[in-house]
Amino acid sequence: MSGFDFTGRRYLVTGVTNQESIAWHVAAGLQRQGAEIVLSSFGRAARITRKAALRLPSPPDVIELDVTDESAYATVAQELTDRWGRLDGVLHSIAYAPADAVSGAFLGTPAASALAGFQVSAYSLQRLTAALTPLLTAGGRGGSVVGITVDSARALPGYDWMGVFKASLEAVARYLALHLGPDGVRVNLVASGPLETLSAKGVGSFDALADHYESWAPLGWDRSDPGQVVGAVLFLLSDLAGRTTGQVLHADGGLHAVSAGIGDPPHRPGPGRG
Repeated sequence: MSGFDFTGRRYLVTGVTNQESIAWHVAAGLQRQGAEIVLSSFGRAARITRKAALRLPSPPDVIELDVTDESAYATVAQELTDRWGRLDGVLHSIAYAPADAVSGAFLGTPAASALAGFQVSAYSLQRLTAALTPLLTAGGRGGSVVGITVDSARALPGYDWMGVFKASLEAVARYLALHLGPDGVRVNLVASGPLETLSAKGVGSFDALADHYESWAPLGWDRSDPGQVVGAVLFLLSDLAGRTTGQVLHADGGLHAVSAGIGDPPHRPGPGRG
């Protein structure tokens, strides 16, 4: 399908930590489809990102982006302008919740922790997209911004404020879609099922939640396979989704669509799970 050909396209991929991250697998998928990419990271995490970058089909550059530093957005935009002059899309795969904001701590979370998590997990999508809009529109056809979320329509035990941040991320994406649609910029999210990533390790209920998905998702689910989400992201980044914006596309085995827990589950978690 020609709409799925990324040859000559250029993308910024944020959130690559290691080979288990969704962002790493999206980066690999983009490269296999012919795209040119740049990764972003910051501080001590950048060393880990550079190691992960070496394992991609074609090791890309890693640029500095600290989303808590307001000046960093303009710096990244200028660096990408100098490098490419335009941009076809962005993957926003950035989230953070302090330890006192998850795993049952919801009622006692201090304002500073809630605000810090909101800034990184939701507000950063607005700042990054706004900063890169001139690059996304420079090619004359607009561009695509895709973020990673979870099923925030329900309260997920243990996710607590991270669930709030993800619900906020969805609202930010809708308003970006409203304001940037006339410029041809599309903004969508992919809601993933639970995956064994670095951020998931901070959620005390992760194993129980993953067991639930692996037992009840109609199409099945595998917490160890970030590749399950890649197709949905690439679709939204591609021309095939040229008239799709403000949407949340679920890549969760279908669990969001059913009332699980009634009767016998259609699946059982795999060996060693839970």
